[in-house]
Amino acid sequence: MAKSERDHLRAEFVSRAGWGDAGERLLAGDASFRKYFRLSRPRGSAVVMDAPPPQEDVRPFVQIARHLIGLGLSAPEILAEDVEHGFLLLEDFGDDTYARVLKAGGDEGELYSRATDVLVALYRAGERSLVPGLGAYAGEALIEAALLLPEWYLLEATGRPTPPEETARYVAAWRECLAALPAMTETLLLRDYHKDNLLWLPARPGVKACGLLDFQDAQRGHPSYDLVSLIEDARRDVAPAVHAACLDRYIGEAGIADAASFRTGFALMAAQRHARIIGVFVRLLRRDGKPDYLQYLPRVWRMFERSLEHEALTPLRRWVDRTLPPELRRIGAPS
Repeated sequence: MAKSERDHLRAEFVSRAGWGDAGERLLAGDASFRKYFRLSRPRGSAVVMDAPPPQEDVRPFVQIARHLIGLGLSAPEILAEDVEHGFLLLEDFGDDTYARVLKAGGDEGELYSRATDVLVALYRAGERSLVPGLGAYAGEALIEAALLLPEWYLLEATGRPTPPEETARYVAAWRECLAALPAMTETLLLRDYHKDNLLWLPARPGVKACGLLDFQDAQRGHPSYDLVSLIEDARRDVAPAVHAACLDRYIGEAGIADAASFRTGFALMAAQRHARIIGVFVRLLRRDGKPDYLQYLPRVWRMFERSLEHEALTPLRRWVDRTLPPELRRIGAPS
């Protein structure tokens, strides 16, 4: 197969970085335009992130990676960079994602405890956890992201566009719910904090045993958000005992004085995340031709319904019960 211009640019970058003698193997792509390649040679390995501009910008990844390392966490070291052309040479964390280790029978409690400790470390870092200029994932930004539920799922479930007045009622319900959100110190949110973006590095001590990836969309917001991402995973059932232990561990180790307020925030962030993901999975089907995600919808609905049981979510629960009764929640369920 003839090499593309992108292939030539990557080869030049690799050569300039001193890895021109290494073998190259495609590791993975993701939902974006990024691709990853492993470089291997007898004395070690590294990973190339290929993130073509203008669709991608590697600068946020570089900024957040160095920030996390400075906080004592395990983000990949940036070995070389070409920001203009969208290439990074990264420390290779290996193949032991949480997903793979768990599938192979790894200790779920240990893995999730260590990942929870990373979030505790970010909370305890206080203002030091934040990067100047980060956007806030709060208020109207949360509501805007959750609009994917009426815009995509409700449309799919009913077969007709969602009336504007119904969307307006949904937004009003969210505003009422978020008005009841107890104030808490904002912390750094890595945003996609789940089993596929975490690496198990057991040779490293403490929080460093949990390697971090895919944090370029980091923002600031409620400290429970990434914990929701971790223990209420759309693609994996976390054991109830592990779920409860991680929530208790975070509250205890972070020194949260008002546990009830934190749990209220957790329920609100869970409802927001699950509402968004329910819409995202239908959008992936209809807009992008990717039906595989529908299999996860029953799980996400169960978690969404559980979060709606909290009294702070009463306005949203009423909207969901009226607009999406149980018979309309079965997309993706076995027939």
